[in-house]
Amino acid sequence: MLIFQQCRHSSTTLICSNKSSSTASKLTPPDLHLGERRSMASAAHFSEEEMAELREAFSKVDVSGNGFIDANDLTDVLKAANLPLPGYKARELVQNLTTTEDGRISFDEFISIFQNLKSDDVAKSFRKQINKKEGICAIGGTSEQSSAGTQHSYSEEEKYAFVNWINKALEKDPDCKHVVPMNPETDDLFQAVGDGIVLCKMINFSVPDTIDERTINKKKLTPFTIQENLNLALNSASAIGCHVVNIGAEDLKEGKPYLVLGLLWQVIKIGLFADIEISRNEALIALLREGESLEDLMRLSPEELLLRWANYHLENAGCNKVNNFSSDIKDSRAYYHLLNQVAPKGDEEGIPAITIDMSGLREKDDVQRAECMLQQAERLGCRQFVTATDVVRGNPKLNLAFIANLFNKYPALHKPENQDIDWSSIEGETREERTFRNWMNSLGVTPRVNHLYSDLSDAMVIFQLYEKIKVPVDWNRVNKPPYPKLGGNMKKLENCNYAVELGKNQAKFSLVGIAGQDLNEGNRTLTLALIWQLMRRYTLSILEDIGGGEKVNDEIIVSWVNETLTAAGKDSTISSFKDGKISTSMPVLDLIDAIQPGSIKYDLLKTEDLNDEEKLNNAKYAISMARKIGARVYALPEDLVEVKPKMVMTVFACLMGKGMKKV
Repeated sequence: MLIFQQCRHSSTTLICSNKSSSTASKLTPPDLHLGERRSMASAAHFSEEEMAELREAFSKVDVSGNGFIDANDLTDVLKAANLPLPGYKARELVQNLTTTEDGRISFDEFISIFQNLKSDDVAKSFRKQINKKEGICAIGGTSEQSSAGTQHSYSEEEKYAFVNWINKALEKDPDCKHVVPMNPETDDLFQAVGDGIVLCKMINFSVPDTIDERTINKKKLTPFTIQENLNLALNSASAIGCHVVNIGAEDLKEGKPYLVLGLLWQVIKIGLFADIEISRNEALIALLREGESLEDLMRLSPEELLLRWANYHLENAGCNKVNNFSSDIKDSRAYYHLLNQVAPKGDEEGIPAITIDMSGLREKDDVQRAECMLQQAERLGCRQFVTATDVVRGNPKLNLAFIANLFNKYPALHKPENQDIDWSSIEGETREERTFRNWMNSLGVTPRVNHLYSDLSDAMVIFQLYEKIKVPVDWNRVNKPPYPKLGGNMKKLENCNYAVELGKNQAKFSLVGIAGQDLNEGNRTLTLALIWQLMRRYTLSILEDIGGGEKVNDEIIVSWVNETLTAAGKDSTISSFKDGKISTSMPVLDLIDAIQPGSIKYDLLKTEDLNDEEKLNNAKYAISMARKIGARVYALPEDLVEVKPKMVMTVFACLMGKGMKKV
């Protein structure tokens, strides 16, 4: 093997290793609206710092990450910014700029609003209020790349909420006694995450069994073992769908607040949303509306399902519906009625009734009314995430978490006995589908992919993935959301046709028999065929970057694996990615030990005559150890046990990337 013996350093961010954000201190959310490329032309006179501030401001309100904010939320921001605009002027501005029928505002329109208001005094006031609203702290940038005066803001309310959630989640964990409970009033959190243990534990709390506990360094920690823990946490967070490209182990070790809170929110949100999905909770079908198909309901995001769930109960209570969990819940009245509806009535065996005291509705002060409401929520064990002030201010992120937690504990839904529903059509997500979805989300695609097929039906995410593998996209040919009700699907189909064209002509993928219509209609087999080729190309392109542009294929990876194993004196070898020996995980474990000698504790493993349980036990250890030494592995332990060639290839490719960086 010669082609990788002399490898050049690449600045490309690797899926196989963690990259410190010291070279990317100006953390900005991913593009919130793909049409921004056009708006950038009209906003060319904005500095990079201004654009970063605008993106950050937008993302604080666009909690769902779907690229839109509610018009009412914009009005609240303008009011909070003390802009010299009377109420009627603000409403007029919104009406003139909003193009969607439901009153939402895109990022492009957000930019336009800022342009229209941009005078020196107004712009300064606007930016000042974004970063210094009550409850927002600002800290200076510390990386070498930061420009003078760069600031990153973080929310004291979020810190307070997340600390309380972590304290509750880990209160009985003996490995966290050195930091838990944390004081939410101090900066305990930012120091507590520095050794990686809390982060690993919270990842497992949100998605159980993601990290093998045997791989977490817990005692006599050194800078090296702490680095390993942080690598393990970051790569595992990526594997469950967190966007961690601009976060490095050093950032967490230093406890950079805005990065710590950003990562924790992603981890917490994934856990809160885990069961808000029809295949995992069939009672959600009770939310089906008249004239709506099951497919329509299954396309809804967790945020949309939560809103529909809340309105389902509010409607049953004879109350007005809400359009959001920010401005519409500030008076706590909707929350009061929602709590009253979902509280146990004692009609189920073994579950005692809990009566909600509604007298607090008579409180005239909004904050006092919110506090009374939260006292009732506490009786249900659901007070987490918000304070009375958070409710009154309409903090969208924390109120969303509050509602999600309430749903998870008291959904108060019953699976309908409706013979017209085709229950067989409700298919759970396969491991392969989940892996692909998490991979996409970890790259920061927008909007976030919740349902693999319906969320790819307009090809917008696929175009972003093409750009990740350096396939140029002509955005002038792309139809961007929001789509019109009449002819909207035709616009999506045009996008899908272009996506297939790019795959065939530019990426040179094998797409025989695949048409745009297959992507648009969510054909599982054919859509997966394209996604796999995108993921494979992404993985191999990283190896090619490390190897100075040399092309890589399966044979080269297999040869490298065997040569590395032989050089380290290991007995393991593989003939291909279908080799049955891979089911024991020993070739993977030996390769990890060859890359980082002494890292594998073989006394924890069964190496001969393994049964299925012992094979899975080895595989869990292998996947976590791969992540611990710095390989960003997306495959699951079951993929090794069952020797799934596609996923097995990605494991060895990521380890090869890690190994070649050490040369």
